[in-house]
Amino acid sequence: MDRTASVDGRLFLAALPDAVTASRIFKLASALKRAHGFSGRLIAPERLHVSLFFLGRLDLERAPRRAVGDVRMPPFEVSFDRTASFCGRPGSHPFVLIGGGGLGQLKSFRQGLAAELAREGMRRLARPSFEPHVTLLYDAHGVDEYPLGEPVSWTINEIVLIGSKSGHAHLAKWRLRG
Repeated sequence: MDRTASVDGRLFLAALPDAVTASRIFKLASALKRAHGFSGRLIAPERLHVSLFFLGRLDLERAPRRAVGDVRMPPFEVSFDRTASFCGRPGSHPFVLIGGGGLGQLKSFRQGLAAELAREGMRRLARPSFEPHVTLLYDAHGVDEYPLGEPVSWTINEIVLIGSKSGHAHLAKWRLRG
């Protein structure tokens, strides 16, 4: 864990696509940006992720290391088969990848992690609502849900604690295991 990272930054737990998939997502996002006439900036490939829990300004010493380490699940595949815009703030609609049945194991994993966070005294962080997505860009206008020709899939092998202040810093990683 990088203890030099600022505790003033925002912390969150996330699942990241592998580099090849991140590049594929970025290329897809670029094509969809042109097709939809978006002007927002694309999320860089190295910043693409699925947020699991927002931890806020939690002190790094209180980061949920034990809670994440206690969840037992082997690596699993996720699959995103549609795009859509979320409501967001006025003038800033997140354009995202979403999915259906290809996200069941991710939802189960997150439920287990929420239970562990609650046991560690972090119940307020373990909000039950969760719509897995990968944000591609933010734009002034939104679009309706639309299916992808080919789903975007990858295997989640680890969970990452990310500090987001000026960029993303990977502060800790946990390998999934059954």
